[in-house]
Amino acid sequence: MGRENQTWMSEFILLGLSRCWNTQVSLFVLFLVMYLVTVLGNFLIILLIRLDSRLHTPMYFFLSVLSFVDICYANSTVPQMLVHFLSARKSIPFHSCVLQLFISLAMGSSEFFLLGAMAYDRYVAVCHPLHYTAIMHGGLCLALATGCLGAGFMNSLMQAVIIFQLPLCHNVINHFACEMLAVLRLTCVDISFNKVMVAISGVLVIMLPCFLVLFSYARIVAAILHIRSAQGRCKAFETCASHLTVVSMCFGTAIFTYLRPSAGSSAEQEKMVALFYAVVTPMLNPLIYSLRNKEVMSTLRRLLGKLSEKR
Repeated sequence: MGRENQTWMSEFILLGLSRCWNTQVSLFVLFLVMYLVTVLGNFLIILLIRLDSRLHTPMYFFLSVLSFVDICYANSTVPQMLVHFLSARKSIPFHSCVLQLFISLAMGSSEFFLLGAMAYDRYVAVCHPLHYTAIMHGGLCLALATGCLGAGFMNSLMQAVIIFQLPLCHNVINHFACEMLAVLRLTCVDISFNKVMVAISGVLVIMLPCFLVLFSYARIVAAILHIRSAQGRCKAFETCASHLTVVSMCFGTAIFTYLRPSAGSSAEQEKMVALFYAVVTPMLNPLIYSLRNKEVMSTLRRLLGKLSEKR
């Protein structure tokens, strides 16, 4: 039954964010600007880290991977959303829907693991500064980044296979993208098992990295409090402030979406939270890391200075 429905269902209809044409045009302009800031900002972070050898450290290596993940995440949903703002028929082919769900979920999952790895990096830098280079060597950083991406893709593959094996009753998705919870609402059968799998996935993908972050920062705060000089405490805190801001945004929205009781959520609330995570967070990440980071801003000023000299 499930396979027959899926073969017949060649496309899905996305309801999007609004049916009012003027609102859709306004949203198109707003999200186009935000999308361009996201892509250009994250690409600039990667470029600056690549060009300046002083930024070839574990902290900036993970930041460049995070920027790459944010670019991929934004590209998985935002371009299609922009097209649908100006389209009368907001449809997406079945296989494109599967691919969109897979990539967006993989990138989102990978980001949580990366934030956990970045928290561990900050813990080693603050609590074991003399052994930092020896512990966070290139091989370990590469292994951590690869493991984060691999775990994210494995989680996404498992969820996508389970979801799209279910029989679907209709093809109208009350969302702006093929999001996991929104697609599950199309099924014709009891999805208790799927809800359990979502909860288990949420614990493994969201809560485990979250606990690692909390543990790392508890140790970091304890170490900072033992620093005698106020200048030393301030410098140690500055190295963690940007990461802690991003962590709060990402984990907060994810816990609100995937770990709340299902009775307390609505499709409209989920759309707003998903929109924040898909559009706002990837845009803010480079702004937070650049504006609050003296080394990144210094590299940017040097690059702009070189470009002005050539003119």
